[in-house]
Amino acid sequence: MTSAGSSHHRAAARVLLGGGIGAGKSAVAAIFERAGFLVIEADEIGRSLLAVGTPETAAVQELWPSVVADGVVDRAALATIVFGDASELRKLEAVTHPAIAAEIERRVTNTERDIVVEVPLLHLQIIRAWTRVAVIADTETRLGRAIARGGDRDDIARRMGSQASTEQWISWADVVIDNNGPWAATERIVASMIDERWG
Repeated sequence: MTSAGSSHHRAAARVLLGGGIGAGKSAVAAIFERAGFLVIEADEIGRSLLAVGTPETAAVQELWPSVVADGVVDRAALATIVFGDASELRKLEAVTHPAIAAEIERRVTNTERDIVVEVPLLHLQIIRAWTRVAVIADTETRLGRAIARGGDRDDIARRMGSQASTEQWISWADVVIDNNGPWAATERIVASMIDERWG
């Protein structure tokens, strides 16, 4: 969206895009991407941190030896532990969040492009003074979408239970996108918001 010729007209856009599982934030991120934004996914960075040989994988092995074999993290086993127990989840977040935040900062520092960072967690403290956009939908809608993508109902329910509530996302956000209705309506709302704010 920001081209070399127009970049001096405004500062590059910086957006934090949040929402719970199944709310539709990845689909909304895709609209930003089509508008020229660089999309950075905190989840994708988090997954890459738990690859073979990383310091984060070593820390996970120390905390939960049973979930790591031959340097490979059994993500499903880890998820069962942390999404069923808030104190265990906090331990994992203490390992991964600083590294996720540092990698996001690194990517942001190295580009002049408009950026949207997709964050699944309210308390992933990344960057100050960015526009905060929350995508919301009711629990049943979110559960249905996540199951339709191939998720396990109990696993999804556990993960949703460990995430912020819709009310918390609303109070966090500068802009709230209600994604309960038809997707075409959400698409129009997001496209016009991008145009109004950063066009």
